[in-house]
Amino acid sequence: MSQPLWQKSGIQIDPRIMQFLAGDDVILDREFFLHDITASKAHVEGLANIGVVSADEVAALKRELDVLAEDFRSGAFVLDERYEDGHSAIEARLTERLGDAGRRVHTGRSRNDQILVATRLWLKDKLAELEAHCRAVAEVCLERAAQPALPLPGYTHLQRAVVSSTAMWFAGFAEGFIDNALRARQTRDWIDANPLGTAAGYGVNLPLDREHTTRALGFARMQVSPIYAQLSRGKFEMAVLEAIASAMLDLRRLAWDLSLFTTAEFNFVALPSQYTTGSSIMPNKRNPDVVELLRASYASVAAARCEIEQLLSLPSGYQRDLQFSKGSLFHGVRHGLMALELLPGLLAQMQWNEAMMRGAIEPAMYATDVAIEQAAAGVPFRDAYRAAAETAASAGTGRTPEASLAARTSPGAGNALRLDELRARLAALGR
Repeated sequence: MSQPLWQKSGIQIDPRIMQFLAGDDVILDREFFLHDITASKAHVEGLANIGVVSADEVAALKRELDVLAEDFRSGAFVLDERYEDGHSAIEARLTERLGDAGRRVHTGRSRNDQILVATRLWLKDKLAELEAHCRAVAEVCLERAAQPALPLPGYTHLQRAVVSSTAMWFAGFAEGFIDNALRARQTRDWIDANPLGTAAGYGVNLPLDREHTTRALGFARMQVSPIYAQLSRGKFEMAVLEAIASAMLDLRRLAWDLSLFTTAEFNFVALPSQYTTGSSIMPNKRNPDVVELLRASYASVAAARCEIEQLLSLPSGYQRDLQFSKGSLFHGVRHGLMALELLPGLLAQMQWNEAMMRGAIEPAMYATDVAIEQAAAGVPFRDAYRAAAETAASAGTGRTPEASLAARTSPGAGNALRLDELRARLAALGR
């Protein structure tokens, strides 16, 4: 490992302690490294604006930062255990190539605001990915909801309840993922604040050009208070995980439905072959492993949020505890986005088994229709309810799923899906 940035003469470094302090930090920093480089370019431009570095120096520093970014992308530069973390790697590389100009790059900033700004930029990118995935899911659901509706039993308490349809099922998840996309957008707007220039949490005795770095890095606003910049660490990360978790909750319920619907007992749905696997011992099996792991994926996101929340039992100001937030954040965000990326293809290719769904609709499932019809004719609803309960077994006589759905005219129901309204909401996100 290169000499730590904080190393002072006369202090011995115990390798075991350094390993504990660094952990896998430098490996995790690979995820944020390009953002750290981008922020470093904005920082040296700001230093040039206040005369701390010369025009020649800022040009050289930006050139070398661009070269470092390209070397990192190509694999010519590897961020590894030679460095304490990504921040020290950037400074070491600039010092090696540019001497004193490289040694000036850390003027006015701390590793605290470096990781804050790199993480903030990374989080904004990931929220954009989240929004895109949620929009893609919603689009597929709307497309399939617009196809001819097939009868599908509607369940409450996992018991057959009323007649539903495949169109209603898809429309429900379409609206859910439109809301999830909106939440991703709103969370991105909420965290869109520049912490660079807050240093270790108390500012510095230089007139740093924070307005410039805010514009250069594409932030909507400056995070003004250095103390709040530190207080927001973890808080903003949790907000992003919560936005992902919102989508994962809907994904979990969708996956639960498919887990049930693909069983031989239901046999309502056939999955695309690439979303299933074989058994290692039972030749007859095709297992819905992808669906099951999609169902389980919420746990990874929730666990990441929980770990960060537990780390935040801290006073104000930076505390080293927060180093441990990086691994859980990276894992939770990566796993959640990976799961959501698989969903549109699954939904587009899954096939309904109409005969099995139609066969599962039993006469008693029309009892609610009977009660509502009687209430509409003037019978007090509770009296109509009791009468329908007594004759539930024969409630379906002469009735069809299509007629039941056609009569369902309340907004959002079988004959009033309002898909155009949902499409308009989705389209509004694109503006």
